[in-house]
Amino acid sequence: MDFTLRIYKEMLTALQTQGFSFQTFADYSEDKVKAKVEVKVKGDAAQPQPEPQPLILLRHDVDLLPGNSLATAKLEHALGIKGSYYFRAVPESWAERIIREIAGLGHEIGYHYESLTTCNGDMEKAYHDFTANLEKLRRLAPVSTICMHGSPRSPWDSKDLWKHYDYRSLGITGEPYFDTDFSEFFYLTDTGRRWDGWKFSVRDKIPVHQDRWIAQGLVFQHTGDIINAARTGTLPPRVMITVHPQRWNDAFLPWAKELLWQNVKNQGKLVLLAMRSKKKEVRSEK
Repeated sequence: MDFTLRIYKEMLTALQTQGFSFQTFADYSEDKVKAKVEVKVKGDAAQPQPEPQPLILLRHDVDLLPGNSLATAKLEHALGIKGSYYFRAVPESWAERIIREIAGLGHEIGYHYESLTTCNGDMEKAYHDFTANLEKLRRLAPVSTICMHGSPRSPWDSKDLWKHYDYRSLGITGEPYFDTDFSEFFYLTDTGRRWDGWKFSVRDKIPVHQDRWIAQGLVFQHTGDIINAARTGTLPPRVMITVHPQRWNDAFLPWAKELLWQNVKNQGKLVLLAMRSKKKEVRSEK
């Protein structure tokens, strides 16, 4: 069965065996800043750059069931892997004991913000909501990166908050959708409970580069497909992987519940995407 902790561990160990190292998004963001400083000081930007080392940026969006995130965090810790865990400021995600425990395992804690949605599009109110939640999360663990929660049914995209404000003024060093070079990193996400879920995703996708990846044959539906690609050396050397731990269960009943509910949501997202596409067509004709 796919989307079990057993096959998740198999994927991670396959990647390790093929020489991939794992990094949190905070460490990646810090390394980018250091590299820019070194280039500026040394003035060697024109020098040949070394081949990129195989690297996985491992990100977890804790949308629901934070206990599942603790399970993946413990599994990764046992393998010597660190990842980034982004928590929403809602009861179904926010679990202070678990946040502290995951941080204690050496993982990064980040804020999975959705402030424009929760504040009904009010930009100023959303910013105050964001800063208040960020402060509360920082009382539990260091927080230096953030990541937008998609909220597919919402008409508002919380990334738009940064058209009016600057998250770096709050001591935030990175936001994956803004601060990842996707010409350098291939993006894999289990959105839709499948690895080609961009077809169903409203916001968790990288449309600028997706067509290029498809043309290169970088299309995976099952976790086993990723494992095979790792073992045959056909994965790109740099990959960002986004995992939603609520989808990964060894127990049959929660596994089956997630499977059935996600299939329903996928069909709903297709309808939503079609409706929004139709609205864009109508606006463009006016």
